[in-house]
Amino acid sequence: MNALLAFAQPWALVLLPLALLPLLAARRDALVFPHLPWLPPDPAGTALGWAARLLAALAIFATVAAIAGPQRPETFVQRTGRGAEIVLLIDRSRSMDERMLPADWRTIDPLNLRYQAASRGEPKGKAARELLAKFVAERRDDRFALMFFSSNPIRIVRFTQHDAVVQAGITAGGVGRGLSDTDVGRALAAAIAEFDRRAYTGSRIVLLVSDGGARLDDATKQRLRAAALRNRVALAWIYLRSVNGPRLDTPGDAAEAVPEVALHRFFQTLPGGYRSYEAEDPAGLARAVADVGRQENFPLDYSERVPRRDFSRLALAVAAACCVLLLALRALTLGAWR
Repeated sequence: MNALLAFAQPWALVLLPLALLPLLAARRDALVFPHLPWLPPDPAGTALGWAARLLAALAIFATVAAIAGPQRPETFVQRTGRGAEIVLLIDRSRSMDERMLPADWRTIDPLNLRYQAASRGEPKGKAARELLAKFVAERRDDRFALMFFSSNPIRIVRFTQHDAVVQAGITAGGVGRGLSDTDVGRALAAAIAEFDRRAYTGSRIVLLVSDGGARLDDATKQRLRAAALRNRVALAWIYLRSVNGPRLDTPGDAAEAVPEVALHRFFQTLPGGYRSYEAEDPAGLARAVADVGRQENFPLDYSERVPRRDFSRLALAVAAACCVLLLALRALTLGAWR
């Protein structure tokens, strides 16, 4: 357990006895009178005299304490909230720079739909980043990790509760253009591995945001199933469907030839649980993100980091205030003698 108070320069504490010096009577403070009963009682003067001594003692004490560098060490506090541990796994391939359908796409002639999407639709990656940033901001008790992927997974942020760090990482995902290749299997394995060697404290989920699928070999499928079972991780896939792109619920065995459908059917076999969402316009994407937020709202135990706090400036402020009050008392005393 961390100490309640620590000192950066503990050797300075040997100077603390100096704070007793103002409390000792000094001969220069004595005044000679032929007969003390002639002096009138002066309770105010006595109180001011003791106040000056105490202020001087406190000023020395605070100065020595400031030199010693008092501080509260970094600690971790166990708390219980409602939420989940979530890995945001965002596709950063070149296809994510393509545009989604505009909001009014249902009123557009189907023959003109692709042109309208290319000219008026919002880029998939941009829409996804904006909604995920809002999602992170609204879930204060969650712990987030952030990864992007194309041909390789790129870890951006490890698990943290610091919203600003995750938001900065999401914003950075919009810099530059993505690569042409996409390796969903490797990215998903890396995302599940983020939970390795972490104590299980509540709901765990990998939130995959991608517009494409992949055909995984048997060895990769076995590794993913084993990892999901070992870490008790659920998967949610927000599938950003392109114009005329395949639907995940396409029936028939022939649909297995479609990478998105094949990946969707494999995800349904994962032991940790799986949910899929199809979004072809910003409104559909918003509904998908909102549903994930409603689903992942279970009790969660987490450790909150309380950063180190330095009290040196506070001690110096106390010493300075005591010195100012001493000067004021000195001026008042001299005024009375005049």
